[in-house]
Amino acid sequence: MPFTAAIAVPHPPIILPEIGKGEEQKIAATAAAYRQAMEFLARDKPDTVVILSPHSILYADYFHISPGAAAHGDMSRFRAPQVSFDVAYDTDLVASLSAVCKERGIAAGTLGERDPSLDHGTMVPLYFLRQVLPEAKIVRIGLSRLSPFEHYEFGRALRQSADLSKQRVALIASGDLSHKLLAEGPYGFAPEGPEYDEAIMRTLGAGDFLGVLRLSPQLCESAAECGQGSFMIMAGVFDRQAVVCQALSHEGTFGVGYGVVTCEGKGEDAGRNFGEQLKALEAREAQERRAREDEYVRLARLSVETYVRTGQGAALPSELSAELTSRRAGAFVSLKKHGQLRGCIGTIVATTPNVASEILQNGISACSRDPRFPPVTPQELDALVYSVDVLGEHEPTTVEGLDVKRYGVIVESGGKRGLLLPDLDGVDTVEQQIDIARQKAGIPPGAPLSLFRFEVIKHT
Repeated sequence: MPFTAAIAVPHPPIILPEIGKGEEQKIAATAAAYRQAMEFLARDKPDTVVILSPHSILYADYFHISPGAAAHGDMSRFRAPQVSFDVAYDTDLVASLSAVCKERGIAAGTLGERDPSLDHGTMVPLYFLRQVLPEAKIVRIGLSRLSPFEHYEFGRALRQSADLSKQRVALIASGDLSHKLLAEGPYGFAPEGPEYDEAIMRTLGAGDFLGVLRLSPQLCESAAECGQGSFMIMAGVFDRQAVVCQALSHEGTFGVGYGVVTCEGKGEDAGRNFGEQLKALEAREAQERRAREDEYVRLARLSVETYVRTGQGAALPSELSAELTSRRAGAFVSLKKHGQLRGCIGTIVATTPNVASEILQNGISACSRDPRFPPVTPQELDALVYSVDVLGEHEPTTVEGLDVKRYGVIVESGGKRGLLLPDLDGVDTVEQQIDIARQKAGIPPGAPLSLFRFEVIKHT
């Protein structure tokens, strides 16, 4: 049977009286909306409730579905061990979902269980759920670092599995919004915080799932949200369905956004095929982006695409400017996928006869030798966004002589050397810049440092 209803809810432990000890009254509107959402969820008496939790096991490239027949958890971490939960898992739905994902080529399943105990992203919704549906079985699913489209496709697989089931199934998309709404909050303030909360409450509350999928990854990261993946999966559950959504409440009392939204399917609507619409938009944007690329970026793309497809290095094109063929300099090639770094390797000083060869060499390294990432696959090539930084000469400097927007930094100590490029997202102070470069070099805290600065010419 299809999903009967879906809700998006936050998971602040403080909302539970046993933990809040009176502080929960400051978010009473959220608690009231929570109860209303749960009554909405329970209206059709679902047999199984799927809970999507950002705090369950998270893998970069895999959706983890909790295995086994049952699980236990309690709020000991929040000094309330008396608040505990024992749940029975719907093993049939888990098996069906795993099979559907395998058939569709979606990276999901029950492998890789590290901690079977329930997480607070699951238990806070359970606290309210048990008040209206004490006997419902549970399916617990973690998020991933995969793309918005892949989250949507996983939601479609979840919908298919529910359709094949003889049980009534409902969905809880657990997730707080921005963690950066107030300067006095535990995570501080960022202007992207309120911007994200306004955008997600507007799009989700209106059932504008394409808008949800299209929220900028940079905005999501800067806002420090934790529920976006849950919301994107929920969007996929309602693929090609008319939906009525209602935003019940939004609060940011403690500097973290708490939003409550209900969604109900209202029959088929072929025009709401947002996964296909997203892919079409991304293809058009990729084509437009390629048309804007300069010869530096085109060369990086040539290097990566040739190596990933053939395992061989690309030959230098015959028509390149003298700027690329007669100058020597260090260069970095950076790859991003859906707003997230996918590889970045470079050279501090020239190691080849010219900048063009430097880019070809470092393009191969960025896509296949960055130890932080697996090698790029052919299926990823269309989603990659490239940038090339050509380094100027580096010169000795002091902390006072640095500027994170203008200068990159090189730190040296005891034969170890680390580099960080300028003007990077999330690096706002010189102290951050130096510390990250130090960590990259493996230099211990407190070690004496020699500092060098350099400027770059960035090509995107």
